[in-house]
Amino acid sequence: MSLLSSLLTVSHVALDVEAGDKKTVFERAARLLESDSGLTRQQIIDSLNTRERMGSTGLGQGIAIPHGRVKGLREALGAFLRLRSPVAFDAPDERPVNLVFILLVPERATDVHLEILSELAQMFSDRSFRAQLAAAPDNLAAQRLIVNWQAHAPNS
Repeated sequence: MSLLSSLLTVSHVALDVEAGDKKTVFERAARLLESDSGLTRQQIIDSLNTRERMGSTGLGQGIAIPHGRVKGLREALGAFLRLRSPVAFDAPDERPVNLVFILLVPERATDVHLEILSELAQMFSDRSFRAQLAAAPDNLAAQRLIVNWQAHAPNS
């Protein structure tokens, strides 16, 4: 079973999100996550900004995986946003980002969060998977693609 299957609910998926910049992406993600996380919107945004100041979480190929540690969070939590128009994210390939997976982990996170980040990086390195996600017709389809992805899927 994928590490992602317990992190991402359909209510934490948003497609065709309008966001002109990274700041707005973080605000939209915080809105998705605040209601059932027990966190405030500002705690989420601050966590993501703190990590982003250490270096961009843009991976390239139109993908970003912003993540952060949050005091008071009990277990890892994720959100997925597909942006209507790509935004600059300081990715290594200098391409703007349109597929964003947000990962929040407890302040005293274990190695599990590194495993989750690794799984996300593998998943998004799969060209076929990225194309399927870009074409997902609704939140449920996108969520199912992510949580059902298997680490042995062929990379492109």
